Amino acid sequence: MSPVLITGLVIAGLFILIAIGLINQIVEKNNLEKARIRAELSDRMRRCANLSVSFPGQMMTPALKLLLTRLELGLGEQLRPLDKKNATLEPRLATLRNAVAKGEEIPVENAPVKVITEAQAKEIRLLMEDLHAQIVWANKQNQLETTAAKRWIQQIQRMMVMLHVEYFSNVGQQALQQGSAHKARLAFERGIQHIRKQANPADYQEQLSKLEASYSHANKLEQTQQQPKLDEPSELAEGLKSLESEDDWKKNNIY
Repeated sequence: MSPVLITGLVIAGLFILIAIGLINQIVEKNNLEKARIRAELSDRMRRCANLSVSFPGQMMTPALKLLLTRLELGLGEQLRPLDKKNATLEPRLATLRNAVAKGEEIPVENAPVKVITEAQAKEIRLLMEDLHAQIVWANKQNQLETTAAKRWIQQIQRMMVMLHVEYFSNVGQQALQQGSAHKARLAFERGIQHIRKQANPADYQEQLSKLEASYSHANKLEQTQQQPKLDEPSELAEGLKSLESEDDWKKNNIY
């Protein structure tokens, strides 16, 4: 065998080894990307399902239930070719398709939640943040039109205001039942302040009127009760500061 032929075979062998290495890298990269996409789709399906069942009944509407069901179904359809061994996926997709087919008649079985503690309010706020994140992501993935996404984001912002109103109203009413007009007045006052600092306070005129009436009632009762010390710490005055602060998630809107 001539030296030229041997050299050619060696070079050819090197090229083959390099090609095999490159092909393996490409295959591995594709497998990792598929695994990443599969994990993300599965996680987002789980989050949509959790939102659908966990949202308090007073905030869950057929339209919102239908939106979450459609988003989960769309994610599942994308996941199916990437996760063919998932035995639970196809039955779940069938359930989602049946629910979507009902349209606005989709059943809403979420139980109402009386928001009376800061922990409850924060938990519901986290659900709203996750709903906001799912809508923004769906819009970026062209699963939800921009017009619809903007409308839902505005609805979430309204729900956030209503969460505060409900919380302060409930705390105030509970304080009245416990005979603490001072704490009740503070609660109603915080609710009034929260509405007035909104960019569109006129949209909450009904809620504002009720809070103002409750505030006036509590204020009159307080005059007949022993005045608290000026330096007495108020748990309510400090509560929910984190809820009322400018949340970073609100800044991630769609433009």
